[in-house]
Amino acid sequence: MMMSIRRGTLRFLPIVSLATHVRVATVLTSSCYHHSAFVSAASSSSSSIADDPSSKPSPSLSNSIRGAYFGALVSDALCLGSHYEYDAPKIKAAYDGKSIAQYMAPGEHMGGQTHGVGWGARNYHPGTSSGDQTDYGEYNVLVLEYLATAAATAQPHPFSVEEFIPIWQKRLTGEWKQWVCSQTKLTYQQISQNVPLNQLGGNSNAMALRYASAFAYYHTEEMVVDAAKKGMFTHRERTALMGGEFFARVTFRIIHRGIAPLEAIKEVASESDAWIQNKVQQALDKVAEATDDTNPLSSEEFVDDLALTSMARLWDVGKSEPIKVGKASPTEGTLPGAIYFIVKYQDDLMEAAKANVMVGGDNASRSIAIGMVLGAYHGVDVIPSDLKDGLNQWQHSEDLLVTLPLLNSSEHLNKSGDEL
Repeated sequence: MMMSIRRGTLRFLPIVSLATHVRVATVLTSSCYHHSAFVSAASSSSSSIADDPSSKPSPSLSNSIRGAYFGALVSDALCLGSHYEYDAPKIKAAYDGKSIAQYMAPGEHMGGQTHGVGWGARNYHPGTSSGDQTDYGEYNVLVLEYLATAAATAQPHPFSVEEFIPIWQKRLTGEWKQWVCSQTKLTYQQISQNVPLNQLGGNSNAMALRYASAFAYYHTEEMVVDAAKKGMFTHRERTALMGGEFFARVTFRIIHRGIAPLEAIKEVASESDAWIQNKVQQALDKVAEATDDTNPLSSEEFVDDLALTSMARLWDVGKSEPIKVGKASPTEGTLPGAIYFIVKYQDDLMEAAKANVMVGGDNASRSIAIGMVLGAYHGVDVIPSDLKDGLNQWQHSEDLLVTLPLLNSSEHLNKSGDEL
């Protein structure tokens, strides 16, 4: 039986290691974008957005951990119907001029296809149905299955790519129903060619967050970050890995310290690489613009769509047509795009998830970060019963999630409620 554990009941190891403090100090003294400059700029652009969580009761630790995981999956599943459709007005028209209210099958109400600009119109997730995950969500289920296996067979230990690969290979050649991305295909081929583990993956700059369940397994921030990076073993590009680390740290601090998303975002950004700081600032500036009643953007019908595309450059991928990166897969667009939705809709997980769906593009990539961060902040109980019941992976995931160390309280707590 799972106990409901309030934050503060457990004693956790320090959030950052000595090595991390050294790394942070180096960044802050050598970067051209210093901590004080970032904090000052971030504060000025987000002064109208409340980041004081004192008026909002914090969910229990278990509720927050489950919220991070299921928030990610629900947010992702809502994207299945419109994933890779880049035409926001088309999405709205397909949904009768309203925001999405339920899970949809791929291309439902859009002829069974979505228009992936640069790749053409098709069903990107053949074999899936409403309530299923996109490839982003399915990867999170797969990592949960690996961690549950690890928890059942060994003492908690760092994420092992070597242990994960057989589970990954079995799923890809068996029950995988979703889009198989280019980096997954490349890595699968590399493994068949006996490429060393530390050389796996390609140079795609797409952000792939696969670790929503790691918060139930690892009790330190550095171990979660390690899992985040290793879970992205198909990707080697620097900004993609930084994006994964960024949201891992933000979510961990929300879960274990009960701070608001905006506060966590600014705090982690102030300790991060200048590239991350610039992207965070870009997102905060755009939220300020989109929520300013005196700014023309705030009154636009497709304000969120315009906000994301206005943060982007054109990306000519040599396919059928150029893409606005703000709605596509590269981290330079998905990271500030996800932050935009998290901060603008900080008080409502479901509103954020649905607003993200309606913008389209690679909304599923953004959805994991949005659902994970806001799910951690609000807890699993804010997810409506119809979306819980309609999520095809809910019960399977719930059965596995409660076996992980931070939720399997009988194994990892002593009688006083302290962590062993």
